[in-house]
Amino acid sequence: MSALRLGTRGSQLALWQARTVAGLLEQGGYDVELVIMKTAGDRLQDAPLTEAGGKRLFVKEIEDALLREEIDLAVHSAKDMSAVLPDGLDVAAVLAREDPRDALVLPHGSAAPTFDDLLERLGASSPSIGTSSVRRAAQLAALLPGATFEPIRGNVDTRLRKLDEGQFSALVLAAAGMRRLGFGSRISSAIPIERCIPAPGQGIVAIEIRSGDARTRAAVVPVTDPRAAVSLVAERTVVAVLGGGCQLPLGAIALHDDGGGLHMHAIVTSPDGRRVVKRQGHGSANEPEQLGRRLADELAHGGAIEILDDARAH
Repeated sequence: MSALRLGTRGSQLALWQARTVAGLLEQGGYDVELVIMKTAGDRLQDAPLTEAGGKRLFVKEIEDALLREEIDLAVHSAKDMSAVLPDGLDVAAVLAREDPRDALVLPHGSAAPTFDDLLERLGASSPSIGTSSVRRAAQLAALLPGATFEPIRGNVDTRLRKLDEGQFSALVLAAAGMRRLGFGSRISSAIPIERCIPAPGQGIVAIEIRSGDARTRAAVVPVTDPRAAVSLVAERTVVAVLGGGCQLPLGAIALHDDGGGLHMHAIVTSPDGRRVVKRQGHGSANEPEQLGRRLADELAHGGAIEILDDARAH
């Protein structure tokens, strides 16, 4: 039987994700060949994501190769994927979710006991915060009104080097990527979810296949984590209903409780952080799409569509 061809980007985090999935599939008796691909997002390292065209630049070429049957499966950070996939593609499995929170990172050797202490320390100056995420900058602008938010690209170690060289006062990064790559000790403070709601799918690794590929589906379904899969459906539904994108100021996360339910937080902000529509909801883990749709409708009634339309226009 031929090896399963797994398409991935060549970044540190993408390779960690791809090798983790490959290892799980090999445990199931499958041979896996990694096919490393360079995407438009990798080639445009100097341009902010908002100018380069958004995060889908990190998945488009890989999805095209999947549709051309040049690879059998693709592994992505779920937050980089469009809420509505190209015709003929499915998310067939997801791995267990890592810490979904955003993280504030200070220069090497700095420390702050709590998140509020860190905010007080940064707020005492006019800090330069490195982040390429409109969502993060918009939410943190309310917490750090004197801060300037500067785009930063590159692998995690490249960003940390720029921080330690003094180019920024702090960085905002995904805690999941930091922990997976062994940089967890550099997290100065994970930002509480109620203070900065993460991107839909943050911390989740998604496995994408062709809809009709029964062999690959049979291989990947056993590695899926049911709780992460349920959360991802709820979060992606919010984005799909609102017509948002991964480079718009929209956050959504669905957290499991002990009673078989989902508690969901969602937010839409203007890029400058001045207009905010924020909602919470609770529903059954058996009906994640229904919860996501209900929360999206509540956001829309609160003015989220107008905010997102204005963000797209700019």
